[in-house]
Amino acid sequence: MTDTIISSATKETVIGFERPFVVIGERINPTGRKLLAAEMKVGDYSRVKADALAQIAAGAHILDVNAGIPLADEPRILAEVIQLIQSITDIPLCIDSSIVEALAAGLSVYKGKALVNSVTGEDEQMDRVLPLVKKYGAAVVAISNDETGISQDPDVRFEVAKKIVERASDYGIPACDVIVDPLVMPIGAINSSGIQVMKLVHRLRTELKVNTTCGASNISFGLPNRDGFNAAFLSMAIASGMTSAITNPLHKEVIAATLGADVMMGRDPDCVNWIKRFRDPLAQGAAGRRGSRRRRG
Repeated sequence: MTDTIISSATKETVIGFERPFVVIGERINPTGRKLLAAEMKVGDYSRVKADALAQIAAGAHILDVNAGIPLADEPRILAEVIQLIQSITDIPLCIDSSIVEALAAGLSVYKGKALVNSVTGEDEQMDRVLPLVKKYGAAVVAISNDETGISQDPDVRFEVAKKIVERASDYGIPACDVIVDPLVMPIGAINSSGIQVMKLVHRLRTELKVNTTCGASNISFGLPNRDGFNAAFLSMAIASGMTSAITNPLHKEVIAATLGADVMMGRDPDCVNWIKRFRDPLAQGAAGRRGSRRRRG
């Protein structure tokens, strides 16, 4: 069994083979959100705060934090946003940037054990990102592509993941702290992408014995009813062995799919989490009142 522990100063979230599925909230990301990007650029983080609290209320276990804004001071903004979120909640964070200097700035202010998003199989990037991961005692998302790009062959992607895990080990980072992203491609463009991911996730779990994650919404790009499709994908990915995903917890279908899959996979004994989330409080109250009347009779 492989467990990956991500933590804030006071709270842990564990990603693991026999653990409930972990939802990593994707909303704190200015990509494609012009208003959020404009606000973050000038230091207005009110929407960031609201997004953080809304995602936690909806069921996120970890929050992904990205500050990739063109022509902005990304290291400064990312560090400020991390400090803000850690001042209002104890949920662990995933520090998300393609800029090493921004990752370093975020890690330097983070309290706890962060998840770094991400490192690829490119030699230069591994040699820059992995020392940071080791220095700050973090875990890291490993993206299954390298200098040659994204292969359509799952075996090639597996070998890239294996290379990253081995290089991480060279830096003293254990395999349990490497979470592999097998790369989910739009199924509307590549019809075999679903099958590729399922096979690769299973192999990553059984052979490399690493946890996995993905950007779940990529699978439905260009399709109608994306939330429904994402939910179907996540249910199947969980059955194949996927242990976490970066997704939008505000989409109710997605949360229902992950909680339902936990029940089916035996990771929610007695359906406790499912019942807690979906039991109708009015019906519960009405049942209590009916029971009271029977006792009085």
